[in-house]
Amino acid sequence: MTTTGVGGPGLRHDEARGRWVLLATVLGSGMAFLDGTVVNVALPAIGESLDTDIAGLQWTVNAYTLTLASFILLGGSAGDRFGRRRMFMLGVAGFAVASALCGLAPNIETLVAARALQGVAGALLTPGSLAILQASFREEDRGRVIGAWSGLGGVAAAVGPFLGGWLVEAVSWRLVFLINLPLAAIVLLVTVRHVPESRDTTSVPGFDVTGSALTVLALVGVSYGLVSWGELGAADPATWLPLLLGVAAGVSFVFVERRSPHPMLPLDIFASRLFTSVNIVTFLVYAALSGIFFMLVLVLQVGAGFRPMLAGAALMPVTIVMLLLSERAGLLSQRIGPRIPMTVGPLISAAGTLLMLRVDAGASYVLDVLPAVTLFGLGLAATVAPLTTTVLAAAPVEHAGAASGVNNAVARTAGLLVVAALPALVGLGAEAYDQPAAMLDAFHGAVLVCAGLLVVGALLSAVLVRPDDLRPEPDTAERPQPEALCRRHCAVNAPPLQPTERPAA
Repeated sequence: MTTTGVGGPGLRHDEARGRWVLLATVLGSGMAFLDGTVVNVALPAIGESLDTDIAGLQWTVNAYTLTLASFILLGGSAGDRFGRRRMFMLGVAGFAVASALCGLAPNIETLVAARALQGVAGALLTPGSLAILQASFREEDRGRVIGAWSGLGGVAAAVGPFLGGWLVEAVSWRLVFLINLPLAAIVLLVTVRHVPESRDTTSVPGFDVTGSALTVLALVGVSYGLVSWGELGAADPATWLPLLLGVAAGVSFVFVERRSPHPMLPLDIFASRLFTSVNIVTFLVYAALSGIFFMLVLVLQVGAGFRPMLAGAALMPVTIVMLLLSERAGLLSQRIGPRIPMTVGPLISAAGTLLMLRVDAGASYVLDVLPAVTLFGLGLAATVAPLTTTVLAAAPVEHAGAASGVNNAVARTAGLLVVAALPALVGLGAEAYDQPAAMLDAFHGAVLVCAGLLVVGALLSAVLVRPDDLRPEPDTAERPQPEALCRRHCAVNAPPLQPTERPAA
C-alpha cells in the first residue's frame, strides 16, 4: 500500500502543482542522466589538467557507474520505506555536494572519490524521481506524465554532451560539474514546496546490506583488476588478486541472496528463460554502447583534432534517433514479437560501428562521423524499447520493479566492465591516450571489439528469443501490453527504470 501526503495521489497533469512535480523530477533525474555521458566529453581536458593517465580517466567514468549500479536497487527500496520525497531530496543534495567536490578537485584521486559519491546520490534520486510520479498522480494521468518525463529527459540527454563540450571549450571542464549546483538548488526548492511525500507501508522492514556490500566489493575488485591488467599485466598481484576477490564476492552474493529474507535481487526471477536471455543481450549491447561512447569522444579530440563542442555534438544523433523512434519500435515489437527487432537492431548498430573505422586524423564530421553514429543510433532504437518491455513482461508481476532495476543494473555493469577492460584489450597504454596515432590504432581495435559484441547479441537474440515470445494472443485479457510500459525514452545510459506499478497508457 502506498501512502501520500497532501496533494497526492490525485494530482492532475494539467494543474499547476502537477507541473511543478514534473519539473522537479525531470531536473533531478536529468542531472544524474547527464553525468553518465557528458563527462566523457571532458576526459581529455581532465587528463591534461590533472596530469593523469588512461587509468585515471577510466576511473573518472567508472567510479560513478560502479556506485550507481551497486546501489540503485537499494535506493529504490529506501524511498519506498523512508519516503520517496525524502530520499529524492537527499539524493539531489548529495549529488550537489559531490558535484562541487568534482568541480574543485585538485587531483585525480579527489575527482574519482567525488564521482563515486555522485553515483551513490544518483542511486537515490534516479529511481525516486519516477516513483514520485507514480505515487503522486492519479492513475489516468500517470502514462502521460511518465511519457513527458521520459521525453524531456531524452531532450536533456541530447543537448547535454553538446553543452558539455561548449563548457569545456569556452570555460573549463570544471563547469561541467559545477553547473549542477544551481540546478540542484532549483530542484530542492520546488520539491520542498510542491512535491508530496509518499511511501510504501507494506515494504519489507529490512535492507539487504550484506548483498549491497558484496555487490560493491565484486564490482570494485573486477574493475580494479581489469584496469590494472592494462597497466601492469596479468601476472602482477595488483591484477589477479583483485580479480579473484571480485569473483569470490560475486559468488558469495549469490549464496547470500538465496538465504536473505529480503534479498536485493530475488533470484527466482531468473527462472524465466526469456528474462535471463534478454538480460544477457542487454549486457552485450550496453557494453558495446558504453565502449563506443568512451572511446569515440577521446579519439575525435585526440586523434582527429575535433574541438570539444564538436566531439560532444557527435553523440547527439544517437540520442535524437532513439528519442524519436523508441515508441515506434515498442509498438512494432508488440505486433511481431521481440525476436526480429532484437536481432536486426544490434546488426544495424554493428554496421554503424564498423563505419567508424573511417575515423582517422583527417576525419570529416559530416562524411565520416555523422553517418556512422546515425546508423548506430537506428540500431539501438530498434533494440532498446523491445528489450526493455520484454524484460518487464517476462518477469512475474510482483517482481516488475525488481526486473526493471536488474535490467538497468545489468546495463550499467556492462558499461563499467567494458570501460575497465577495453584499453587493455586494444593496447591503449597508460600514457598513450594523448598520442594521436596510438589513440587512432586503439580506437579501431575498440570498434572491432564493440561490433563483435553487437553481433553476438544479435545471434543470441535469434537463438534464445522465440518467435512467439510476447506476441499478442487473441482473447487473452491477461496478456501484458509492452507498449504501455515503455513509451518515449532515450536510454543511452541504461534501459529506463519503470515504477513498481505499471503505468496506465
